[in-house]
Amino acid sequence: MKIAVGSDHGGYGLKLGIIEHLKERGIEVEDLGCYSEESVDYPEYGVAVGEAVVNGKADRGIVCCGTGLGISMAANKVHGVRCAVPSNVFMAEMARRHNDANVLAFGGRVFTAGQACEMIDAWLDAEFEGGRHQRRVDKLNAL
Repeated sequence: MKIAVGSDHGGYGLKLGIIEHLKERGIEVEDLGCYSEESVDYPEYGVAVGEAVVNGKADRGIVCCGTGLGISMAANKVHGVRCAVPSNVFMAEMARRHNDANVLAFGGRVFTAGQACEMIDAWLDAEFEGGRHQRRVDKLNAL
């Protein structure tokens, strides 16, 4: 599995912790920026990760900004992205099981790397259930 990651300056430190955790899990990571805490605009990085996922350059994506909100909005502008902003492990798991979320967003000013990685693990370990949920995901994809 390959995961594209991206952040703005507000999520940079969290992104580094997430990358370390993913590599420890044996997951290939593509870091699409940013590469410091110098101020940047989050839409560039949300879109870059979203495009990597929908173009097949990555299987899934993770984006981080100060709250996770702005960068999730940017990622969700990419047709085919289903980016969720979980606040707990259950939400992260269900984002995968019921919504087939292919990108997760986190806030570097909201969560520690440990907290985010617990949610990421639940998301990675869950399987999309399909069935009645597939119909709903198909409707999302048609928007």
